[in-house]
Amino acid sequence: MNRASVSHPQPTTAPVAAPPASGQPGQMSHREVMEALSGLLLAMFVAMLSSTIVSNALPRIVTDLDGSQTGYTWVVVATLLTMTATTPIWGKLADQFNKKILVQSALVIFSIGSVIAGFAPSMEVLIGARAIQGLGVGGLTALVQVVIATMVPPRERGRYAGYIGAVFAMATISGPLVGGLLVDTVGWRWCFFFGIPVALVAFVVLQKTLRIPVVKREVHIDYLGATLLVGGVSLLLVWVSLAGSQFAWTSTTSIALVLGGLVVVAAAIYVEIKVARDPIIPMRLFRDRTTSLATLASVLIGLAMFGATVYLSQYFQLARGMSPTKAGLMSVAMVGGLLVSSIISGRLITKTGKWKKFLVGGMVLVIVGLLLLSTIDDTTNLWVVGAFMAVLGLGLGATMQNLVLAVQNNTSQADMGAASALVAFFRSLGGSVGVSALGAVLGHQVADEISRGLAKLGIQGAVGDTHQIPDLATLPEPVRVVVEHAFGVATGHIFLVAAPFAVAALVAVLFIQEVPMRETLEDEPREAALAPGATAVLER
Repeated sequence: MNRASVSHPQPTTAPVAAPPASGQPGQMSHREVMEALSGLLLAMFVAMLSSTIVSNALPRIVTDLDGSQTGYTWVVVATLLTMTATTPIWGKLADQFNKKILVQSALVIFSIGSVIAGFAPSMEVLIGARAIQGLGVGGLTALVQVVIATMVPPRERGRYAGYIGAVFAMATISGPLVGGLLVDTVGWRWCFFFGIPVALVAFVVLQKTLRIPVVKREVHIDYLGATLLVGGVSLLLVWVSLAGSQFAWTSTTSIALVLGGLVVVAAAIYVEIKVARDPIIPMRLFRDRTTSLATLASVLIGLAMFGATVYLSQYFQLARGMSPTKAGLMSVAMVGGLLVSSIISGRLITKTGKWKKFLVGGMVLVIVGLLLLSTIDDTTNLWVVGAFMAVLGLGLGATMQNLVLAVQNNTSQADMGAASALVAFFRSLGGSVGVSALGAVLGHQVADEISRGLAKLGIQGAVGDTHQIPDLATLPEPVRVVVEHAFGVATGHIFLVAAPFAVAALVAVLFIQEVPMRETLEDEPREAALAPGATAVLER
């Protein structure tokens, strides 16, 4: 990373945690890392669970609350939107304040949103509650990576990335299963209540175990930049989500949202470069080739991954007639592949210090997986669908965490929060756009397919002209077959639409310059990362 433009005056004092046996000052022993990691992994489990436990419940939720396909999309997008817009803010705060307090604050915000969602009487309230949940999830998504980067040098980080992959896999597997079981027994509202005790346990464990150095420095919060960033991103995501269903892509409303979003984002960039004393997103980070290409790849991977996979639960329930519990079981194939590849690639990176080949190989598997899944419909053998999902999982496991590792390896500790959050921000941004855009594509294609299917049956009605999510149990057999076929064909189509974005991500990864993983927390003396008059103390 080019550091010529960054001055690093000497601090007054910098006492840190006791060094481990390796003798690297400021680094923690394996036991200390694992103790702190226990609470962090619980927090990450809560964040991942918030989406996976609800995924199989969404068709039932939307039906019970008289929602539509647009409402279905927005229950997902609301969380992604607030998570995306606030991730860089959480990351920057981590460079300025006590990280443990920030993680615990994110847990509290998430819990408040969960309570409101559990009691939601309408789709509007539910979407608002999911937005509040997203604020907390954004903090947890950014901060867990930041804290781990504070404790563990890049070379060893691959080893612990395996644990993160395991938690991700466990949340992804158990979430749909638990969510489906809750829906089929006590009701979908318990999908939101379920995560609250887990968040409470994570809060307590973090209080007892997390002890890491925190740099005390003069703080300048970039309120203007943060406001503009959130506003601009939100306007663009609203446009992507609603265009084509609530208003035409070329309508006056659409043009106003796009122009407004671009103007506000441009203003945010200007503030970050010219005005802010301590910007939310330091633009100097983009001078590093690895950081720039990794963030571009993260956008494209997020679009392909979130945009396509979020609708698999809908496919299994509406195209294959499965219960929420059985639909949850189908996720095991993809998550199993993700778990295996994340653990193996992480350990090999720790052993060799080389990481680029895993990114390239992972992206190739992602492309293959998406193309294979683009061939599915309502008649595809379920074992075949599972095999295709496993291929996609293998690719995602080798790419998602390792892109973050590549960026962290080129970043100083002073910018670790902002840089780590940057990758998460762009991945979430891509995911939000993907869920919205591909959701619109799915809704239109389903409506068209249903219209054609009903016309063949001699039925001319409103069913095919709406974006309502049907309750299959209430439909006559011939109509049910038409609906199942429509969702099957449309789901395969959105994987095909997602594939070119994965190809573009592969191109970005190919141009990343590999730098061997360093074995220390800093690639320069630790004191150089501290601001004038700053001190490092142990968080309590």
